[in-house]
Amino acid sequence: MSKKLTKRNEDYSKWYNELVVKADLAENSAVRGCMVIKPYGYAIWEKMQAQLDRMFKETGHQNAYFPLFVPKSLFEAEEKNAEGFAKECAVVTHYRLQSDPDKPGKLRVDPQARLEEELVVRPTSEAIIWNTYKNWIQSYRDLPLLINQWANVVRWEMRTRLFLRTAEFLWQEGHTAHATKEEAVAETEQMNDVYADFVENFMAIPVIKGVKTESERFAGAVETYCIEALMQDGKALQAGTSHFLGQNFAKAFDVKFASKEGKQEYVWATSWGVSTRLMGALIMTHSDDNGLVLPPNLAPIQVVVVPIYKGEEQLRQISEVANKLVKDLRAVGISVKYDDRDTHKPGFKFNEYELKGVPVRIAIGPKDLEKGTVEMARRDTFEKQFIERDEVVDTVKALLEEIQQSLWQQALRFRDEHITEVNSFEEFKEILEDTGGFVSAHWDGTAETEEKIKELTKATIRCIPLNAKEEAGIDVYSGKPSKQRVLFAKAY
Repeated sequence: MSKKLTKRNEDYSKWYNELVVKADLAENSAVRGCMVIKPYGYAIWEKMQAQLDRMFKETGHQNAYFPLFVPKSLFEAEEKNAEGFAKECAVVTHYRLQSDPDKPGKLRVDPQARLEEELVVRPTSEAIIWNTYKNWIQSYRDLPLLINQWANVVRWEMRTRLFLRTAEFLWQEGHTAHATKEEAVAETEQMNDVYADFVENFMAIPVIKGVKTESERFAGAVETYCIEALMQDGKALQAGTSHFLGQNFAKAFDVKFASKEGKQEYVWATSWGVSTRLMGALIMTHSDDNGLVLPPNLAPIQVVVVPIYKGEEQLRQISEVANKLVKDLRAVGISVKYDDRDTHKPGFKFNEYELKGVPVRIAIGPKDLEKGTVEMARRDTFEKQFIERDEVVDTVKALLEEIQQSLWQQALRFRDEHITEVNSFEEFKEILEDTGGFVSAHWDGTAETEEKIKELTKATIRCIPLNAKEEAGIDVYSGKPSKQRVLFAKAY
């Protein structure tokens, strides 16, 4: 397969799909709409997962696991949630196959093996979890209950794209129960902050924290907090959401607790989640026409060492130096690979690791052995320098930090340059068409105006920014009074 990618400015969608496949991150599977995450792609997800898991535990959360299947009657219990996900549900109706008498060697569903109650394959787990919490919560002493699960979910998407939108995807979902509204709201805000911290400091992606409009809220939520990021093609991507669920699920599943005063009260709830969609955000924010660009904090291989040699004796001498460097780098917590495969030439390896976004490449040849140097190249800018061998560890440590910061600054600059204030609908449409990005515009607060703008431009209100100041104005479409600006964008 050719390693050359379609240029981003020629066909961004094609560039993205080619990059995911050619960089060995994922591929389409035999199951419609589902993907196979390949080892290199999964290694990046594992690093994301490990860091997020650490952050969840630092904020007092514990991991558990709940069933993949949800009885239909439980799924229906919270009406808004059920209605919101109904069209995306996969449903299990039978539990057995049998030989097909009309088609030898084939199987058919056994018509006698119909389930008494149909099972929904979880699109989200609120129903099964809140049915469980009913047994776990009796008293204020049982609260707060702070649970997270790492799982897969199924949402029957008709139009799919690797990582961004698949019928099955991996995620985590936190589900917490609290004695008071104030505690639950604080939890919702805290977890949105945790997501923002992770995405900005590990993924090097700047985000805008905000709340969703009523029509964009999670089904069954009272309030949805979110973090919104901007991709290189000017489209927004929702990077994480945190939901204040009020007492909706507690009432639906009759989850009450005895307060300190001995009164029976409904608990207050939250749920929050991020998914493998973050992989898509990572790819689209930093990568270029040569392939993947990974922030060092999430790169499975932070440094690759490539020998340049002729003959076994040169390889042996270079390997002695390389293996010591590998040992020294690993001793300070840097992940490093020494690629001494004799089946591929150095040029092939350079291209391969460039495509895979390895932040730093070290090359060692015969002249480097004589001079006591190595050649060091950084993936983000392609700059090269020769380094004294005994300075490699300190230089690599500093360089990885510099690359992480540089990617952040570049993404922040791009994002800030693509937030445009507009005051007329003509200007609104023009910016969306020509520049893209976030459009800051006045909105009258009605669902009718929001829907009409979406219908005419395909732009949605990504969020009402948390730091937005009240500013009286005129709605960009309806001309009605508005209290503040919101952020519109076309989105993934």
